[in-house]
Amino acid sequence: MGYKFKPNKSVAKRFGVSKTGKLKRHHSKTSHLMSARTPKKKRHLRRDAILFEGHARNMRAFMGISRLKPAKVAHERALAEAGKGETAASQS
Repeated sequence: MGYKFKPNKSVAKRFGVSKTGKLKRHHSKTSHLMSARTPKKKRHLRRDAILFEGHARNMRAFMGISRLKPAKVAHERALAEAGKGETAASQS
């Protein structure tokens, strides 16, 4: 009987996954002493940040979702857009 893969739950709780496979993380420095920060800084800290792809690849492996590849999705979308542009140009 083979080994059953167990995803790392702590990593899964810390990151959200977008549809293409990018990992969203929360900003640091948001738990206390927020009165010292400007409104602009507080606003920007509320938004999620995208994890750097080198780290994201490792975290996806921990989470067991390494089949998602954002760079591949972006490349395929770019090719599809280029294909649409060529067909439109050839029809006119």
